[in-house]
Amino acid sequence: MRGRIGIQSVLALRPGETLKDTALVGFEVRARETTKTYSVLYRAGRGRGAPQRRLTIGKHGKPWTPESARAEARRILRLVAQGQDPAGAKTEARSAPTVTDFAERFLTEYIEPRRKKSTAKEYRRLFATKILPTLGKKRVTEVTRQEVARLHHDLRHTPIDANLAIARLHTMFEFAERIGLRPENSNPCRKVEKYPQRHRERFLSADELGRLGEALVAHDEIAPFAVAAIKLLIFTGARKSEVRGLQWGWIDFARGEARLPDSKTGAKTIHLPPPALQVLSALPRIEGNPHVIVGGKARQPLANLQHPWEAIRKRAGLEDVRLHDLRHAFASIAAASGMGLPIIGKMLGHTQPQTTARYAHLASDPVKAAAAAVASKIAAAMEGGENTVDKSIEVVEISDRRTAP
Repeated sequence: MRGRIGIQSVLALRPGETLKDTALVGFEVRARETTKTYSVLYRAGRGRGAPQRRLTIGKHGKPWTPESARAEARRILRLVAQGQDPAGAKTEARSAPTVTDFAERFLTEYIEPRRKKSTAKEYRRLFATKILPTLGKKRVTEVTRQEVARLHHDLRHTPIDANLAIARLHTMFEFAERIGLRPENSNPCRKVEKYPQRHRERFLSADELGRLGEALVAHDEIAPFAVAAIKLLIFTGARKSEVRGLQWGWIDFARGEARLPDSKTGAKTIHLPPPALQVLSALPRIEGNPHVIVGGKARQPLANLQHPWEAIRKRAGLEDVRLHDLRHAFASIAAASGMGLPIIGKMLGHTQPQTTARYAHLASDPVKAAAAAVASKIAAAMEGGENTVDKSIEVVEISDRRTAP
């Protein structure tokens, strides 16, 4: 039956009857035993051969009235006029994978072929522990910015993980857009503001380095390869993974360097100063094992440095010092010695200048020492001559920071 859909005509409908609106073609209401439902009928495409679609708006009552349902029907029909298929899109959305299912595809197809094994492992950890427990059952097409912001807020007590979770999700939703699973520019992670992160900086004093040296000597007979690894970390500023994975075939003793075919930042050269070369020269080579720092398994490197390190740092009274802090110690001493940041970045294998810039504040120490020496000389001269100058003051040579390495 046809007529204008209004409150009276809707209330008068009997079960099984359908009223098609005469003012808006395609808008209709159907009556069932206990409910009356508004919907839109349209063709998905041009011409009589285009398939018909029926898109349900909702049931009469809260929130839908004839007026609000008519307004929604107009909006839907405008989308159809623009070439869209709202009913088809709704069906596709219902069949879209959950975040859990899509995350597995994302990790398997996109991350693992393109990222290092350790990075891919970290992706999996974040999804398993931080993301999927909250968003895993949602459809990929249905996740909203509000839900992502709520996830980020819930992780606020671990800001690094919170920020990483949003970054990983952002990459996943970019992948969803790229393969057509979500519309362009619909990434729900956009505009979610990250938490500020404070980088932990723990540097070792000369006294602490002395205590560490004594602890290493005492531990040498217990775990010689672990002790050698820790010394190499101190003398080179290399990363833990780079020292653990170091192989004899990569080392050039004559040039004093180790050429790593791969690292966190790609192929890399580790410079081996005399103390590092001395450590390497004293190490035995285990037949059949290409690694420098070996463990109990054949042809494998030492599996874990953490356990021997905990014993060593406890003996040295440095229980708050991490293995990674040895890399910071190397860089801090370089900066305090007046070396320019570009040179420090080269030694550490940084690819971005801003990574090395965290040590910039330490580089002012030699300047302060020089300024103190100059001022002391001036003050001494003003007070009675050069003979009164404090002879203990050491003038530190300052390198030209503008000089490229």
